[in-house]
Amino acid sequence: MDVRDNLKQRLIGVVVLLLIGIAFFPLVFNAAGYEERQLESRIPAAPEVVRVVQTEMPPPVTIEQAPVAPVTEAPVVSAPVAEITESLEALRPSLNPAEEAPTLDADQVPAAWALQLASFRQESNARELRARLISAGYRVYIRHGEDVVRVFVGPEMQRGRLEELKLLLQQEYGLEGMIVRFTTQ
Repeated sequence: MDVRDNLKQRLIGVVVLLLIGIAFFPLVFNAAGYEERQLESRIPAAPEVVRVVQTEMPPPVTIEQAPVAPVTEAPVVSAPVAEITESLEALRPSLNPAEEAPTLDADQVPAAWALQLASFRQESNARELRARLISAGYRVYIRHGEDVVRVFVGPEMQRGRLEELKLLLQQEYGLEGMIVRFTTQ
């Protein structure tokens, strides 16, 4: 009989706990925290419409057309063909897209390139060079190594552009850079 009494007591305990839970559940979870928030509108109130009632008619206005002088001959504008041709040649891309198409690496990811310009032991020097190059309009970033900070220009998908940029930066800043494979680390 001990087993039956023990089971009976356990069942009565479960029923009592369920009744207490049912009684207190609405008190604890009454959704009092969920109330509709009344937010103020940030839209300004509509301006008042002021209607002006005009009782008298204004005097009529007459508009006279000025006589148009006949055009005897159309003006001829001559464009300097040599200057236009030179400016168009300057705008033409110097790279052949078919020859300089981005290459894919072993993982079938397009290979990108960067121009490493300098390595510094002091980060302030790298930041100074980066600031000068950014103000000149170049895309510049720095990377921290074990004991050096490197300054890069790029990345570019076409290596030929970086080779031209390398020559330009060598003339402007006296920096001899080297073209390296761009990585995200």
